[in-house]
Amino acid sequence: MAFKAVKRPANRSDISVYSRPGPGGGAVCKFFQQGKCTKIECRFSHVVAPTPLTNPRALVRTREETITRRDKNIDSIVTQKAVATPKRMPGQQSMATQKSIVTQKSLANKNSIATQKSIVTQQSIPTQKSIATQKNNAILKPLEKVCKFWANGKCMKGDRCPYLHSWFRGDGFSMLAKLQDHKKTVTGIVLPEGSSKLYSASKDGTVRVWDCRTGHCGSVINLGGEAGCLFSKGPWVFAGAPNVVEAWNIQTNAEFSLSAPAAQVHAMEVGNEMLFAGTQEGIILVWKDGPEDNPFQLAAPLEGHTGAVVCLKVEADRLYSGSVDHTIRAWDLNMLQSIMTLNAHSDVVTSLICWGQFLISCSLDCTIKVWAEKGNLEATYTHTQEHGLLGLSGVADAEAKPVLLCSCKDNSVWLYELPSFAERGRLFAKEEVGAIQVGPGGLFFSGDGTGLLSVWKWVEPGLKVESS
Repeated sequence: MAFKAVKRPANRSDISVYSRPGPGGGAVCKFFQQGKCTKIECRFSHVVAPTPLTNPRALVRTREETITRRDKNIDSIVTQKAVATPKRMPGQQSMATQKSIVTQKSLANKNSIATQKSIVTQQSIPTQKSIATQKNNAILKPLEKVCKFWANGKCMKGDRCPYLHSWFRGDGFSMLAKLQDHKKTVTGIVLPEGSSKLYSASKDGTVRVWDCRTGHCGSVINLGGEAGCLFSKGPWVFAGAPNVVEAWNIQTNAEFSLSAPAAQVHAMEVGNEMLFAGTQEGIILVWKDGPEDNPFQLAAPLEGHTGAVVCLKVEADRLYSGSVDHTIRAWDLNMLQSIMTLNAHSDVVTSLICWGQFLISCSLDCTIKVWAEKGNLEATYTHTQEHGLLGLSGVADAEAKPVLLCSCKDNSVWLYELPSFAERGRLFAKEEVGAIQVGPGGLFFSGDGTGLLSVWKWVEPGLKVESS
């Protein structure tokens, strides 16, 4: 029987294991390459294949041969020069020896430098990848964004979810309660002195009165229009609405409606026995103290702003006002005249507070500015955020350290330690936080665009805080 020999090609290329068919067709997961794949059983490969045309062993062998040949050439040159070297005085080294020593030192230095560069490169590569991941991957800071599915009670990933399953991040404080009855954005929160009632105002046109012991809403006051702000001083509670300021005395139960013929009232303050109200028309209304039957006497308004006045702050004998016209004005409370205009912000000045001898302002221009008296007020420090700022409030933590609360347009409140501006944590919300307020005993409050009022409290150092 005759057999026919078949000659197989000798140069047939081997098939790489990375090219074998399998789940996903052997393709590498593009999300894995970008650091974004969160699937446990991904149908694509999570292995980076080497280049098929490159043989690592051949590269290593070639490099070793190159180094060996280089060393042999150097030895050969040194030997030849040493044979041809003339006689020398005792103690004198030959030029070949000197060159050999120099060459060896040079090679040693080169090797050490190469090693150092290699070490630096190896150490810097993860950092660069980390930076690239942070810029390109939305899961860069997994604890900086609340999981929207968890917020609605629908997240099924549990501990595998890359997003935050808590309404706050940080140590030293916790959430005590959630009060949800308002239908629209909370615009003001106050806890009057000596009262066990918490008051909140909203754009739904109501002021709600909450029992601090039970957390239940005991009564609702209808303003007849959108509430622009809420303020309290002593036994008085004031609510700003379109063309009117409603006033209640919680001790005597007296009620007054103060006519405000300047559209919506956005901000209120009390100083030097006068009530001030910032309005949409850019003027500041003034009421002076009067007799018991009519304790609020309308006086001449303060004019100067060219846009709505949205924040007010009294300190010593001055009133500070922030406006949509991007400016801050300082007013003398004795003369009721503007004495200074500050122009450092480039957008709406949304909030003002005083801390010691400093004035602190924030704006939709994404900055917080600290002002100090140097003849005139000057901005001595600027802190920049990624988003516009809506409100400020100052509070002392459980160790009596000053902390600044900053409401931002990213639906969160940032906590910064003063004066360093070191971050202490964040509070998160479903929508923008329109009101933040401080209460006694380490309490502080936040109200967001959904109408939710959250109650927070500083806890004693060392106590474990549970997420909620």
